[in-house]
Amino acid sequence: MITNTGYEELKDVMAYLDEVPFDVARKSLYHPAELYEGYNPDDESSYCKCFDSIIYQRYMSVGLHTNNVNELLARTLHDHCIHTAMARFFKAHDHHRSIGVMGGHALLRTDKIYRDIALLSQRLTQEGFVMLSGGGPGAMEATHLGAWMAGFSTQDLDDALETMMPAPSFRDAGWLRTAFSVIEKYPQQEYVSLGIPTWRYGHEPSTPFATHIAKFFENSIREDNILTLAFGGIIYTPGSAGTLQEIFQEAVQNHYLTFGFASPMIFLGKHFWTEEIPVYPLIENLMETGKYRNLLLTLTDDIDEVVATLQQFYQRRP
Repeated sequence: MITNTGYEELKDVMAYLDEVPFDVARKSLYHPAELYEGYNPDDESSYCKCFDSIIYQRYMSVGLHTNNVNELLARTLHDHCIHTAMARFFKAHDHHRSIGVMGGHALLRTDKIYRDIALLSQRLTQEGFVMLSGGGPGAMEATHLGAWMAGFSTQDLDDALETMMPAPSFRDAGWLRTAFSVIEKYPQQEYVSLGIPTWRYGHEPSTPFATHIAKFFENSIREDNILTLAFGGIIYTPGSAGTLQEIFQEAVQNHYLTFGFASPMIFLGKHFWTEEIPVYPLIENLMETGKYRNLLLTLTDDIDEVVATLQQFYQRRP
């Protein structure tokens, strides 16, 4: 039985949930057009007025680690709905064809590895795989650009890259505008990709190239989802602390066969993963000494080898 005091408190909670600028009971994943509603590519300053930016500004003003229980409830309900919407997404798309790409958010559009990631993602998408990433800039954007350009030619992809090169970093003026120029020139076909960003890092804009966006408030949920949803394997491209964390987090899942099997862990960039950040020799050593078991490791600079490895794993999937 609800007392009068309890009833008034419940009314206050419901009123709070009605007033937050995001839907705590949404039924679907986000579409880029929804997140960027209010943004005008001809006016850079309009970004701060778009839906995505408004949510981030509010998130920061209320606090990353707020003690406001009504706010925490609103964020939790929202994230639960996004999680449910992702489950529906994977009822329509084969989990075992889901490929994650991990890498640095600071990767420039002008870097060679950016094009390599985009080209690889384009090929894998055309082969029927669904590309996943953290849904932000850098290596994440390259992943979704490649998936967006599936069905177009390599020359078209290079044209898209040339369009975007005047704004290499997400911190540069024109970063979002040039992306929308590509979207306008190359309309989306039947291919999909899933970006999983977070308002925790809302200063990094979500890539508009992801056809489906699962944006979370809670970064730990988001991080776990990227790794656990990529049943088909994960490609590690050059990154820093966040990418290293993801490597060892995935290694633990594969070691313990958390989902009943191990998925490929592919390290793209031999020099980077053996010299600049020599994590690959370490993991090899941990495998040889029995500290890790069941890991399916590949180290390569060859896009063809990446595609072949993932295709072979899918063909003999559990």
